[in-house]
Amino acid sequence: MNLEFSGAAGCVTGSAHLVEVGGRKVLLDCGLYQGADAKGGGNEEFSFDPASIDLLILSHAHIDHSGRIPLLYQKGFRGRILCTPPTKDLCDIMLRDSAYIQEQDAERDNRKRLRHNEAPLKPLYTIEDAAGSLALFEAQEYGKISQPLPGVSVRFSDAGHMLGSAFVELFLKEEGEEEIRFVFSGDIGNRNVPLMTDPTTIDEADVVLMESTYGDRLHEAQESENERLLEIINSTVARGGNVVIPSFAVGRTQEILYVLNRFSLEGRLDSRVNVFVDSPLASKATAVFDRHSAYFDEEAQEMMRHGDNVLSFPQLHFTETVEDSRKLNHTSSGLVILSASGMAEAGRVRHHLKHNLWRPECSVVFVGYQAQQTLGRILLDGAKEVKIFGEPIAVLARITQIHGLSGHADQKGLLEFAQGFHKKVPKKIFLIHGDDTARQVLAAKLREMGLTVSLPMPKERFEIRDLKDLARPDATRVISASKIEQSAHLKEKLINEIHTMDLYHLTQKEILDRLQSVLSDHAL
Repeated sequence: MNLEFSGAAGCVTGSAHLVEVGGRKVLLDCGLYQGADAKGGGNEEFSFDPASIDLLILSHAHIDHSGRIPLLYQKGFRGRILCTPPTKDLCDIMLRDSAYIQEQDAERDNRKRLRHNEAPLKPLYTIEDAAGSLALFEAQEYGKISQPLPGVSVRFSDAGHMLGSAFVELFLKEEGEEEIRFVFSGDIGNRNVPLMTDPTTIDEADVVLMESTYGDRLHEAQESENERLLEIINSTVARGGNVVIPSFAVGRTQEILYVLNRFSLEGRLDSRVNVFVDSPLASKATAVFDRHSAYFDEEAQEMMRHGDNVLSFPQLHFTETVEDSRKLNHTSSGLVILSASGMAEAGRVRHHLKHNLWRPECSVVFVGYQAQQTLGRILLDGAKEVKIFGEPIAVLARITQIHGLSGHADQKGLLEFAQGFHKKVPKKIFLIHGDDTARQVLAAKLREMGLTVSLPMPKERFEIRDLKDLARPDATRVISASKIEQSAHLKEKLINEIHTMDLYHLTQKEILDRLQSVLSDHAL
């Protein structure tokens, strides 16, 4: 059996992992690189021949896990795509939307290239590519075991991350060898997330591919974070401003609507507030959520049995047209605008940020992970000015991030996932889907639990001849969790110090002295 890490190894986006067993090739996810991960053209090429893939198994619909499926199809893939029923329906809208964005981006860039007498570029993929790939999708329910290929059996369990998200269990058997139980975590869900059931416990595995997005931090309690969101909304409206929430159209938007629905029912949401979902994709996704309400948690289903549509309330509105969206920017107060994209890299939310960032009475609330070099991360890192559509915009609004609404497990949740393997302890855990600091911190914690952990790099390939092979210790240096946490804390202090400097008026010596002072105070 061979295992190749074709994406999300040493970074958070671009999930793709290739398993070869018995001469068959199984791809786990086929995601789009985003933010800094996308720099250098990583999305354009695969490290394998797409036409050689026999089966694609998709953990969930988010674009960093599914967004290159149309490109895979364009380059020759014609195998089966296996996922849960909600994931299949969500991909039907999300991949078409992603293809539309690719075409629009290429058209805009080519207008600029034409003015510079440069050859036009093709979009990464087209709506036609997306439609072709969607014909290959097949749905499989949680708990069922299927055998899509000889020697390859598959079972999905609820990962609690978003509607339809799954832990993937593979039962792999090569001729003359014992079966290997292989678990791919996809994205591990946070506990007590609105609408979502808590993650299922998987209790036995030989090999685990495990995400590590928040491996170095803990979330605030969900209920306190909900209360903080309410306080931000009500206080912003009271001082005459708007709240802009860059939100992933699928998953996060619906979870926020559930929370705001509850506050509205309780009479705690300021009566002057009007909530607008300004994302055509989010509107379509909300309809998919409604169709698959049987996958909601018991609390949400109980509310629906008593006649409460948990994704609707009187103060909620959905924009229908571009003109409706533009009208929001002529309203100075009382709006809560949920708009994609969640990292503020594209979409209508950039227009809303342009019209509200410079207003001190307004607030911007981030409710999900912000990748390096995205506009969302730049704002959270304290930028005083940003460029949007080429125009410099002062940042005077209140910038906040709420971690409790995250769909990803924090460090505690990740460790609980690993502790769940009590019937059969994994011989090796490969940490993926996390930046270097998060992976290193989590690896140290897992090693303290006695687990064997590997941190694969992009395109790194492992040959697993038998189960004994899995127990070989890594040649990598083991660093204590406390040492890694100190290093991450120092990096944050240095970044914050630089943000506070007036670089135009400080001499080089003064800058170095201030940085040296931080280093001296936080010696490792």
